[in-house]
Amino acid sequence: MSERLTNWAGNIGFGARRLVRPRTLDELREVVTGSERLRVLGSGHSFNRLADTDGDLVSLAGLPRTVEVAADRATVRIDGGVRYGELATRLADEGLAVHNMASLPHISVAGAVATATHGSGVGNGNLATAVSGLEILRADGSMAVLDRSDPDFAGAVVGLGALGVVTALTLDVRPAFDLRQYVYEDLPEASLHGHLDEILSAGYSVSLFTRWTGPGVDQVWLKRTEPMEGDFFGARPAAGPRHPVPGMPTENCTEQGGAPGPWHARLPHFRMEFTPSSGEELQSEWHLPRSAALAAIEAVSGLRERVAAVLQVCEIRTIAADTLWLSPHHGRDSLALHFTWIADTEAVLPVVADLEEALAPFGARPHWGKIFTTAPSELRAGYPRFADFAALTTRFDPTGAFRNPWLDALLG
Repeated sequence: MSERLTNWAGNIGFGARRLVRPRTLDELREVVTGSERLRVLGSGHSFNRLADTDGDLVSLAGLPRTVEVAADRATVRIDGGVRYGELATRLADEGLAVHNMASLPHISVAGAVATATHGSGVGNGNLATAVSGLEILRADGSMAVLDRSDPDFAGAVVGLGALGVVTALTLDVRPAFDLRQYVYEDLPEASLHGHLDEILSAGYSVSLFTRWTGPGVDQVWLKRTEPMEGDFFGARPAAGPRHPVPGMPTENCTEQGGAPGPWHARLPHFRMEFTPSSGEELQSEWHLPRSAALAAIEAVSGLRERVAAVLQVCEIRTIAADTLWLSPHHGRDSLALHFTWIADTEAVLPVVADLEEALAPFGARPHWGKIFTTAPSELRAGYPRFADFAALTTRFDPTGAFRNPWLDALLG
């Protein structure tokens, strides 16, 4: 390629020989059947080489947008290039909603699903759990259509792009709903230790933000239907709009202060009209059993000075258990520890390794699309259905057209 193509953060330079932007499904099929190796590039919001290839990178952004609500208004079928902001706008016009959103509405739905990216909430499964159907274009040009009745379905949803090109998804939808968003500051350490489960269960979606510079939590972002008054477990209401990272522009964040608003304007942390073109940051995230939440937080606290030196902010949130084979929340209600680092890979990687060692006793599973150093053998051991997934990739893609070195190492 004449242009240097990078991921959103700029820490990964893709090695592809070309970037292809098909405009129709027929053009996409020609690209797929004519390529020896290819990967699909979503919104580029991954931080490792999961999406990289020495063959062809394929963007689905140029395909015709499809957002088709079923006659029973229980599902919506979308094309593989739709982003959450586009989906939310169309669903809102129909008086419908998805159960959860990512922090950024600018990421592609198919990419978020393929890596089990998630929102927050003790009763909310990750974004992939909304999927009820998949249409996957295979390397030979054939189309695999799966739904929840198919024995391969639970393995294919969080597929890491290893099975083929997801050209369309069907998602469960629900009637639209309103939420209020509150921000509280300076949650005391005693509240964190004595009431953690109550705090995390206090809203439809709850996020705790800390820079690990002190023993408490800097901010609590609470999204719920009912109004709130007064303090929150010793944390005081913020005096005005806040950004998770102190000093960053608050006008980019979704409305706070308890004003009711539609689900798509409250569940993300950032407004749809604010479109980040690049990120001066790196990200890591680990998922562990919610039953070990406090012990895991204490383990990270033991590395506080190391972490704080290279950290912008850490977000702590919850996700409900699911049955998807490669979901980090497979079989267990989970706590997520999400770290937004400074944009310095050399300084960040040793801290990532320290955190992995500290969180290993809790069975922590890293987010597939973020920075981690865990050995592939350890990753495989953390998923009871991993061998089944590896067999599924061989059946769907026997020539390895959708493989890359990252996947080769993972699949063994």
